[in-house]
Amino acid sequence: MQAPSPSPPRRPSWYPAPRTPPPPGSKDVTAVLFEWNFASVAKECTNTLGPAGYGYVQVSPPAEHIQGSQWWTSYQPVSYKIAGRLGDATAFKNMISTCHAAGVKVVVDTVINHMSAGSGTGTGGSSYTKYNYPGLYSSYDMDDCTATVSDYTNRANVQNCELVGLADLDTGEEYVRATIAGYMNSLLGYGADGFRIDAAKHIPATDLANIKSRLTNPSAYWKQEVIYGAGEAVQPTEYTGNGDVQEFRYAYDLKRVFNNENLAYLKNYGEGWGT
Repeated sequence: MQAPSPSPPRRPSWYPAPRTPPPPGSKDVTAVLFEWNFASVAKECTNTLGPAGYGYVQVSPPAEHIQGSQWWTSYQPVSYKIAGRLGDATAFKNMISTCHAAGVKVVVDTVINHMSAGSGTGTGGSSYTKYNYPGLYSSYDMDDCTATVSDYTNRANVQNCELVGLADLDTGEEYVRATIAGYMNSLLGYGADGFRIDAAKHIPATDLANIKSRLTNPSAYWKQEVIYGAGEAVQPTEYTGNGDVQEFRYAYDLKRVFNNENLAYLKNYGEGWGT
């Protein structure tokens, strides 16, 4: 007599509601090549990702940023020129063309909540000081709160103050919205297929909707980083009207199954856990 198949545990109360899975054969798996330079991404698309059937590759922010070799320097932009540690505009364009030739679409990590801290010269030669990025933004384009975000139960604190002390853009301002959309449209012009919106939790969902509406391709893929926190003022569900939300709890629960549950549960992990 065959033993009964194991049943998955009940879906945790915080687990997102089931979604309709993509049609069979669609290529929706994304490889996140965090901090890979653009030339290396291009090679990986040709040699590995394309042949393996990946649908997308996500690349780290291409904008000019503060000097330094640490990963987090890429998340402190000082201009919207493609001139970061990972490659220039030519390398970026070549990478997208090469990945497309391999059947892989490109999602670009995009930093639009804030600019940098400190002052100096960026990776592309631009001079800057906090709140002043010549030819791009000045102090008039920043939110009035210059304190660091400290209270995640307070929406205004989360969305109007400075994430880890970085100059916070006033995304409710017309000029800022138009400038951000211009940057994103330039990425689309290079052939990018979509965006990961860094620190989306710190930008009102309505502001992001406005920026998205200005894109030359408003249907471009859109994934927002909104980390769930119990009891917090800003929740991931607020952003689903704009597009996908990066769901960190999914990975945490996957780890729980590997560490403490039966691996057979993974046969229908995720959408299948509707009970």
